[in-house]
Amino acid sequence: MQDVYLGVDVGSVSTNVVALDSAGSVLTSVYLRTMGQPIKAVQQGVRKVGEELGSGARVRGAGATGSARYLTGVVIGADLVKNEITSHAVAASHIIPGVRTVLEIGGQDSKLILLRSGVVTDFAMNTVCAAGTGSFLDHQSARLGVPVEEFGDLALKAGEGAQIAGRCSVFAESDMIHKQQVGYPIEEIVLGLCRSLVRNFLNNLAKGKKLESPVVFQGGVAANIGMKRAFEDALDVEVNIPPYHDVMGAIGVALLVMDETPYMIESSFRGFSLADFEYSTSSFNCSGCSNNCEIVKIKTGREVLACWGGRCGKWELEFDSPAGR
Repeated sequence: MQDVYLGVDVGSVSTNVVALDSAGSVLTSVYLRTMGQPIKAVQQGVRKVGEELGSGARVRGAGATGSARYLTGVVIGADLVKNEITSHAVAASHIIPGVRTVLEIGGQDSKLILLRSGVVTDFAMNTVCAAGTGSFLDHQSARLGVPVEEFGDLALKAGEGAQIAGRCSVFAESDMIHKQQVGYPIEEIVLGLCRSLVRNFLNNLAKGKKLESPVVFQGGVAANIGMKRAFEDALDVEVNIPPYHDVMGAIGVALLVMDETPYMIESSFRGFSLADFEYSTSSFNCSGCSNNCEIVKIKTGREVLACWGGRCGKWELEFDSPAGR
């Protein structure tokens, strides 16, 4: 029987599930589109990982991270729920020891994490502007008629790259349309787009911060080799892309739960058959004080499994769930 450790990272765009062995190596990983249905995506991802691991695997611990981490924690029976910053930093340090700067760009947000001696000393997140995210790249690839998977190869063929505004997604798109109208080659426009996204990232997140090497670039957008080139041109340092760059958050929380297992009697993981259960979510406003917090609850049948969302933690503590631990 092989001991494994699960990590699940659920965001607005993607849902990632990984299984690690006792040495912290990736046994299998799954990357799915969330498609606005996080519970369904988690169920599908966990089921697929269970199928790939087979009957000889025993889950010693399971962790959840991402913007839907509390919901995910309830669904899978997580032993640990951690934020994305910690999870991404731990994964980067595990794969590239001594890393000092982590650049992470996902589907809807981006993160900059600074570490010194393996400890997070500063970080910044951008969750407002779409111009530096994977969803914007997806939109522009569809408009240009170029699969996003080919963006990187096109960018490497470019010379100087077209000048594309990067401060706003609307201005960037207008600039790209203008460059097409005046006859710029598509590869120059693509490289210009990559550089504009990098400028947006650095202007929004790196203000006043010293970005030192080793530098790690992770998240789904790291698959675009053009973005790697643009970051290296801007920072004048080598940028490392880990082999599992798109599931680093899940790797990080799996590593964190691995550290916790010596202090656990047994895992709370609900099993790979959790895909067979039906869950539902609803919300209500707590009238306990003037904050009027919106409380989210998850149920299976008539049983309420957990609640969260309040500022005081009252509803989280009422249920034995990862949200209240």
